[in-house]
Amino acid sequence: MTTSTRPGATIWEPLFQRSAHGGISLQGRIRQMLVAAVLDGQLPVGAPIPSSRELALHLGVARNTVVIAYQQLVDEGFLVSRERSGFFVHPEALASRVRHTPSDESALRGPAPDWHRRFRFAPSMQRNIVKRADWQKYPYPFLYAQFDASLFPTAEWRECSLKALSVLDIREWAPDLIFSDDASLIQQVQARVLPRRGVWALPEEIVVTVGAQQALYLLADLLMTARTTVGMEDPGYPDARNAFASRDARLVPLPVDATGLVPGAALRGCDYVYVTPSHQCPTTVTMPLVRREALLAAVQEGDAIVIEDDYESENLFVGTPTPALKSLDRNGRVIYVGSLSKTFAPGLRLGYIVGPADLIAELRALRRLVLRHPSTYVARAFALFLSLGHHDALLRRQRIVYHERSSALSAAITRHLADLDVVHAIGGSACWVVGPHWLDATLLARQAEADGVLIEPGDVFHMVAGSGRNTFRLGFSSIPAERIDAGIRALAGVMRQMRPTLVGAS
Repeated sequence: MTTSTRPGATIWEPLFQRSAHGGISLQGRIRQMLVAAVLDGQLPVGAPIPSSRELALHLGVARNTVVIAYQQLVDEGFLVSRERSGFFVHPEALASRVRHTPSDESALRGPAPDWHRRFRFAPSMQRNIVKRADWQKYPYPFLYAQFDASLFPTAEWRECSLKALSVLDIREWAPDLIFSDDASLIQQVQARVLPRRGVWALPEEIVVTVGAQQALYLLADLLMTARTTVGMEDPGYPDARNAFASRDARLVPLPVDATGLVPGAALRGCDYVYVTPSHQCPTTVTMPLVRREALLAAVQEGDAIVIEDDYESENLFVGTPTPALKSLDRNGRVIYVGSLSKTFAPGLRLGYIVGPADLIAELRALRRLVLRHPSTYVARAFALFLSLGHHDALLRRQRIVYHERSSALSAAITRHLADLDVVHAIGGSACWVVGPHWLDATLLARQAEADGVLIEPGDVFHMVAGSGRNTFRLGFSSIPAERIDAGIRALAGVMRQMRPTLVGAS
């Protein structure tokens, strides 16, 4: 017979409120509350818990809801039911945990390791794009590639997630695939995604990655050393630059103009050329067909390889799409990197690489060392999302919404910031701004934040620190069209306050 006393009624309501997030049912919240109380030590082994009637009264829920939750916890070994005594924390609920035993501190004393001496390099010291974690609390988030809940196809994604949990599907995606990917996703990328860009590939020429970022890192890890020279658009994508620099590759800045990367003398001597031709990062300009052909001719002459990052190529709302570089490649000199989730839900982290079969085989072997393979459950759900036409429908809706937001942004800039040099978007989800010579965009971003406006300073996109200090990017993927004018008006107000001081001091 236990002598434990039941926990006081006052503990249950706070614990229940703590489980209020996540969109789960009342029954699920009760289970979550009790499991947390057991595993966190608030309910010791053998402790009694309130009767179902008593807990239902404390929480203001139906008694049956509590009864079902209790029974599930009995089935799962967290609680035990004793006839005419009630429910208790199961004696074996914490049996698999290592018990804490005080250590002899004197025996452990000694110098701590010097970790900085052991690091091969310091990734935290690289210049990166930085975004506030709480950006959704700001009324005017002009940030690139952020999630917009209003556009997320909740019902369609839920349908595909549930279908992926069928018995047959589970048997296919649940095992460790080691080198392989979910075959259905590879098939959908091959049949539905790549043909939109004029790219045709065999299954053995495609590998799935945890976003395009992992694709770039894998390529850097496999192909680049301190003896490798990589041509980079300048300004260009900082995360690609940092991935290549992590392998000590020599980076060569390549100029960008109103039609993208300029194929010139700077290409000579490059082993690889990284390029974003569809929507150049960060200027958003599109490389025309004649320049794409010139770039391919230059890399052929110099025995170089192009790494084509074709991000946001599907989001074009003005004009007709230009074929991907990969679609024009006749000599196997283009490695194609794409993202499946950037415009859908960045948190899904799905990307891919298309290249020669020999390269893809080695990338699969390298990926195995890192994480085996991406989540095959997510891959299967996304394959269903593609096969049922939901992704195409989403892209059509996004084009309409992004076009509306782009037009609203252009009109607002013309109205409130007419003296700025702006590359207005014809696709994608951002525009590039070049301010007057006195402008410090980092200072502008800091001061505009106080008025609820978030922008992205442009200096991080330049290879040399301190360059492009008067540039910034305005994204519109996560701000409703009706807020754009007010946000730009607020930004213009901050710039007016900065102008007299800085101009007078110059």
